[in-house]
Formats: sequence, C-alpha cells, structure tokens
Amino acid sequence: MDSLGLILYLFITITLLQALQSILRLTKTRSKLPPGPTPLPVIGNLLKLGDNPHKSMAELAKTHGPIMSLKLGQITAVVISSPALAKEVLQKQDLAFSYRTIPNALHAHDQHKYSVIWLPVSDRWRSLRKIMTSNMFSGSRLDANQNLRRQKVKELIAHVGKCCQEGIAVDIGSAAFATSLNLISNTLFSVDLTDLNQDSSREYRDFVWNIMVEAGKPNLVDYFPALSKIDPQGIRGRMKVHLGKLLKLFGGLIDERLELRKLQKTNGENDVIDILLNLNQEIDRTHIERMCLVRIFYLFLLPHTSSKATTHKL
Repeated sequence: MDSLGLILYLFITITLLQALQSILRLTKTRSKLPPGPTPLPVIGNLLKLGDNPHKSMAELAKTHGPIMSLKLGQITAVVISSPALAKEVLQKQDLAFSYRTIPNALHAHDQHKYSVIWLPVSDRWRSLRKIMTSNMFSGSRLDANQNLRRQKVKELIAHVGKCCQEGIAVDIGSAAFATSLNLISNTLFSVDLTDLNQDSSREYRDFVWNIMVEAGKPNLVDYFPALSKIDPQGIRGRMKVHLGKLLKLFGGLIDERLELRKLQKTNGENDVIDILLNLNQEIDRTHIERMCLVRIFYLFLLPHTSSKATTHKL
C-alpha cells in the first residue's frame, strides 16, 4: 500500500470512530449548546460555510439567532453575530474568552509556546507584552529611530534616482520591501540584511511570504485534531522549514552580538537586541528570537505589495 493509500485508510478509520463517538455524545451535549444547524456525521456543518463563510453565517444567524453553535469537524464553535453580545464577550467577559484556538501550523518549532501573540493570558504573557511595549513599540523607541527612518528613505530615493539615470526599471515592491527590511534589521541588530542595488531581498521576502501562505491555508488538522501527528497536508512540516530559516538567521545575529559583547568590542549600539540581552534575568534566548520574529511580521502583515510587485520605468 502506497503512502497516500495508507493516509486515506487511516483518515477514514479515525473519522468513522470519531463519528460513532460524536453520535453517542450528541444527545448529551446538544442540550447545553446554543441552537444551530444539525451537524452531519464526521464533517459537522463544514459544508454550510461555503466559499464565503461570513455570508453563510449571517444567513444561518437569521434562522438560529445571534448566538449559535456550529460543529466544524471535531471542533465545536460558538458564533456571535449580535453587537450587544459581542460587547459582552469582547469587553465585559474578555478574560474568559481571551484564549484563542491556535492553528496547527503554528505548532512548528513550538511557536505557540513562545510567541506573545499566541500565549494565553498569564503572568508570562503580561511580562513579555510589557517588554515588547517598552522596548520595541514605545513612542520613545520610535522617536529614537527617526534619523534611521530618514536615512533609509534617502537610500530608497537615491536608488530610484540611480535607476532613473541609467534607464533601469524599478521593481517598486522589491525596493519597498528591501527598505522596510533594512529599517527593521537596523532597529533590531544595527545591520542591513539586503542591498537595494541587488535582488538579495527576494530570499527574505520568500521566507515571510511562504510563512503567511502556510499559516493561512485551510488545514484538515484544525478541524480534525486526531490527524495532528500525521499532518496529512504537510502544512506544519513546510512551516517548520520556513520558520527555521528565519530563526537560524536571528540566532546567528544574536550569536555575533554575544561574541562581540564577550570580547568587549561593541560600539554601544543600544539597539533592540542589546536592550533585550541586558534583560537576561527577565527573558531567555528563545523568547528574544521569537520577539524578533514578531517584530518582522508586524510590518509585513500589512497589504502584501511585495507579493505582486509593480514594475515601472522612470
């Protein structure tokens, strides 16, 4: 039996067992949940979501009310579609509902255990959020980088001017990405990661883009957690590769800084990595690497102009 056939066999066996369990539990649990459409065995209400889930759920809410339950594979979801109930959930009872479901793709390299984005509300989460707010996203930190931002914009203008004089087409998406990447890398590590006059930013752009693509793909494991160890679509495996490349990059830059500090050859950069390394009693090496990852994605989760770059000849 080939590997695909084995995976299908295991999937069918597991889902049939889950279907039997679901049928046995349905009568007991259904009375405790809000009203909702009757789920089908195994797949639940997945077919009712269609290509536009937001529209489908709005239509379902007209029948089942502003609070309803949906069965998405093995996962039970409660959908709130009323402004009043949303206020109750998101404002008045926010701590009770603050924990979010973590996509299986984010289990790669245990990202969900270290990233402040995915950690549950706890003392550790509050501590990391405070460190990030104070040292990475504060107004004083942004003010301190004002000259750096001016410098990077001047470099971008100089690059465009040079291309104009030489009659070379400018890849706007690539140039903007490279400028933003160098701004962030200088804020974090006081180094440029790419050269505007070369296409060296493509590798980093591909890292970021591939991670976002894998994180956004519909994943069977998110609806059928029993398949987690199999990873049938290979999404978590590919995410591990892409995340690993960025973490290796950050790890190398941190190692270089630690070696310079050990040899007392630093020039007092006072960049983000220096500040975080000085907080060694409050934060460990792994969390520092994940904070750098978060800082990169806060910028590049904006509209992806780099994915379909526009080319102009100036």
